[in-house]
Amino acid sequence: MSHTIVQNAFQAIASNDPDRISAVLTEDAEWLSPPGNVSVVALGGTNHMVGREAIVRFFAQDFPRLYARDVEVTFHGLLVDGERAAVETALTATLSNGNHYSNDYCFVIELRDGLIHRVREYVDTARGLRMAFGEVPPAGAAHHQQPER
Repeated sequence: MSHTIVQNAFQAIASNDPDRISAVLTEDAEWLSPPGNVSVVALGGTNHMVGREAIVRFFAQDFPRLYARDVEVTFHGLLVDGERAAVETALTATLSNGNHYSNDYCFVIELRDGLIHRVREYVDTARGLRMAFGEVPPAGAAHHQQPER
């Protein structure tokens, strides 16, 4: 596996283009993010997306509903070992409610046949929720809330 495969995959995901995103994922791909992360709370989705179709739908349709403008992904590190990679990135954006978003991420990626098969995402969920909502919503009340517009 080369660094290029992972970098190209992240560029495809960041493009919001369903065809480009679909082309870098296995049919049975999985994306696991922390429970209670800002995307799950604001958009009412799941933190464990299963299947290419679900992941494509999220990044092509749902992601832009929350991260509305000025989306920028900065790579800070990429370690590759065979079919596994660890990626350090920072995401900045203007949220749909006008708030500024800036958070650091780590992704552990498993590839199969040159395609993304499994992603485990790590991020400071409390920081993300504070940027979106101004505070961390109570655990029980967090789901399906929309940031103020």
